[in-house]
Amino acid sequence: MNKKIIIAGGTGFVGKYLVRRFEELGYKVLIISRQSSHINWNDTEAIKQALENAEMLINLAGKSVDCRYNEKNKKEIFDSRIGTTSVLGETVLLCENPPKLWINSSTATIYRHAEDRPMTESAGEIGSGFSVNVATNWEKTFFGFNLPATRQVALRMAIVLGKEGGVMKPLKNLVRFGLGGKQGNGNQQFSWIHIGDLFSIIVYLQGHNELSGPINTSAPGPVPNRTLMQLLRKNMGIKIGIPTPAWLLKIGAVFINTETELVLKSRWVIPERLLQSGFTFMYPTLDAAINNILKQSK
Repeated sequence: MNKKIIIAGGTGFVGKYLVRRFEELGYKVLIISRQSSHINWNDTEAIKQALENAEMLINLAGKSVDCRYNEKNKKEIFDSRIGTTSVLGETVLLCENPPKLWINSSTATIYRHAEDRPMTESAGEIGSGFSVNVATNWEKTFFGFNLPATRQVALRMAIVLGKEGGVMKPLKNLVRFGLGGKQGNGNQQFSWIHIGDLFSIIVYLQGHNELSGPINTSAPGPVPNRTLMQLLRKNMGIKIGIPTPAWLLKIGAVFINTETELVLKSRWVIPERLLQSGFTFMYPTLDAAINNILKQSK
């Protein structure tokens, strides 16, 4: 019988990649989502049956933060994370043989805007504002469950880079049309993770029972925004990149229904716990990651 992994919210860019990679390893992968072809969030019994004897539960569910932070969207962002985590925790408690490991999404945005020093799990400072409030309540809900038979890890994920989605497509379009200069003052740190390394981290966590709690899921080589745009221009062979001042980004964000926080917040995150435990990144530098993704996209 195939070993079983459950991925909640497995229909997005990251989820589809993880499903494919785990199926390639021979796992049976079951998905919980709102889509009719998957296990439905309202079907507690089906979720419980799926979770029984599962090797691992991975929860990626949550409304995209790439939207305007009006009251309706803020409520959906908050509820979609807290609600799904609560449903899963309550259902794990009902299991006779619950998953050995539950990995829940969190976000590197939990830390404050940092241009002065990097944020680690041991010395990072939690920030303030809407996004941080979502992140702290998400982790509080997750770690609020007492699950003696299930190890719990919260992935404080940086921006995930891959060819199938995420930020790469809009960034490439900016560069292609000559708008690939720095954004804002260009000093804000860009923390990121190649999707291949994200998968490797999850597999690594499976085999390292000593690791639980929050894990910074980011490459060890964050760079300033100006370097990010420079590397994209270099790898795409485009010499000119007009910078975009913060005031123009704020106007543009309204028109494309997003928030400037996604670009202007300085996320300076270092994966201290992974490095200390001996994890090796395939893509430790942004240059290598961008080069790999652009090659795959051709």
